[in-house]
Amino acid sequence: MDGRLLLLLLLLLLRASGPQGQGPGTGGPEEAPPEEDGVLVLNRHSLGGALQEHPALLVEFYAPWCGHCKALAPEYSKAAALLAAESAKVRLAKVDGPSEPELTKEFAVTEYPTLKFFRAGNRTHPEEYTGPREAQGIAEWLRRRMGPSATRLQDEEDAQVLMESRDVVVIGFFQDLQDEDVATFLALAQDALDVTFGLTDQPQLFEKFGLTQDSVVLFKKFDEGRADFPVDEELGLDMGDLSRFLVTHSLRLVTEFNSETSPKIFGARILNHLLLFVNQTLAPHQELLAGFGEAAPPFRGQVLFVVVDVAADNGHVLQYFGLRAEEAPTLRFINMETTKKYAPVAGLPLTAASVAAFCQAVLGGQIKPYLLSQDVPPDWDQRPVKTLVGKNFEEVAFDETKNVFIKFYAPWCTHCKELAPAWEALAEKYKDHEDIVIAELDATANELEGFPVHGFPTLKYFPAGPGRKVIEYRSNRDLESFSQFLDSGGELPAAEPSEPAAPVPVGARGPVIRGQRRGGRLGGRGAGCSPAGVRVPSQEPPANSTARKDEL
Repeated sequence: MDGRLLLLLLLLLLRASGPQGQGPGTGGPEEAPPEEDGVLVLNRHSLGGALQEHPALLVEFYAPWCGHCKALAPEYSKAAALLAAESAKVRLAKVDGPSEPELTKEFAVTEYPTLKFFRAGNRTHPEEYTGPREAQGIAEWLRRRMGPSATRLQDEEDAQVLMESRDVVVIGFFQDLQDEDVATFLALAQDALDVTFGLTDQPQLFEKFGLTQDSVVLFKKFDEGRADFPVDEELGLDMGDLSRFLVTHSLRLVTEFNSETSPKIFGARILNHLLLFVNQTLAPHQELLAGFGEAAPPFRGQVLFVVVDVAADNGHVLQYFGLRAEEAPTLRFINMETTKKYAPVAGLPLTAASVAAFCQAVLGGQIKPYLLSQDVPPDWDQRPVKTLVGKNFEEVAFDETKNVFIKFYAPWCTHCKELAPAWEALAEKYKDHEDIVIAELDATANELEGFPVHGFPTLKYFPAGPGRKVIEYRSNRDLESFSQFLDSGGELPAAEPSEPAAPVPVGARGPVIRGQRRGGRLGGRGAGCSPAGVRVPSQEPPANSTARKDEL
């Protein structure tokens, strides 16, 4: 072939694969990814380009069927709008996880929604999102990563303006702003979104606030007004110690329980809570609040004092403690880790001295916890599915002549409702077997010593014979599998379970206090649609799944 003709053909090929042809390897502009309500919609082809174009990118991996994702969607869009209005150099994006298995595998997505924050196009080390689920919180989390997380204070006027801006303000006083303690302080400020932070190295401000060494000072418009955290001159600033200090002192000595304060109560990391139940529409009840508050200061950091108004929308709290509104005023003590509950002697007068004494007696192990139990229904054994409560559980479950199969459920749980027909059919099938009992127990209204329930429904099998043996059933939830299990004497069916129990976060020893998510945060995995193991489902959520106790 003539050399000139060959050159001409090569030029024509290059032109065909150029920007107009959008051929591979041309370096031509990629098509911009679509947007939905200000949020970029990405896939495996467009993610790389978006990371290069946007130096700060928050990406949500979601599933179309996920209820938590649907609840997050409007807040996520509002956050995008807030940041766009500020011309912030950060974008929000989303990826349909089930449709992009390569990306979910690459970024180790094991539940929905999962949010990851990418900086400077770094695809290999994104930061896990640990902020709230609402628009302002999402925007603030990103602001603190894009700009300084604490305001630099130069003089008394700066300090005064900052202190007047919020009920709780934290100021770091450091003689050298290049010290590593400052980096620790700023890192903590990035995530403590409920608190406004400032820092200074100005000697006049050290003198103004009576400080002679590096310190972190919490200023508040209630209770003591101020709390100091001196920096250890040898060990430096410990983030864990400082975090506990801020959480402890940013809460009021007495907090009223409501939808606004509950995230702070459960996020306080103070495990012991003392609750005063009162009817605040009654003057005699209101008079008890002063004595309750007087008892609180010595227990700061050890016991959280909470007021629950029985006249407000707090029926779920009463239910959790097995109380009726008419029983107020009264006290209850709970350890949030063990969920053990304690009650004072009936008729105890509620004074500052008696409240403090009750509190001290519980902490000292002088009072035994109580367990909730409904009364045994008179017809508890008349239906094929027997009704168990705390008071008759032991005698039925550990009857050495019976094989007892129990469903632990929650009345509000959709998974439990879906299981109900199969459970009823199982009981009907075996109703004439003298040695087999099919039963159920409402685990939100009955507590059992030594039998924690971590998800709904939970199925346990108590075989006949001595030894108090217990087998947890973890297999398919259908009549055939249940029957095979019973007929084999408690051997699990060979078939692989279609859905193992979903992991359960801290959070639900019942439908109440723990039912509030900790601060509404995603980072703690307080709520999410969790696939089986690390497998990401491709379409619909499996039917044989387990409800988390905080999904109310």
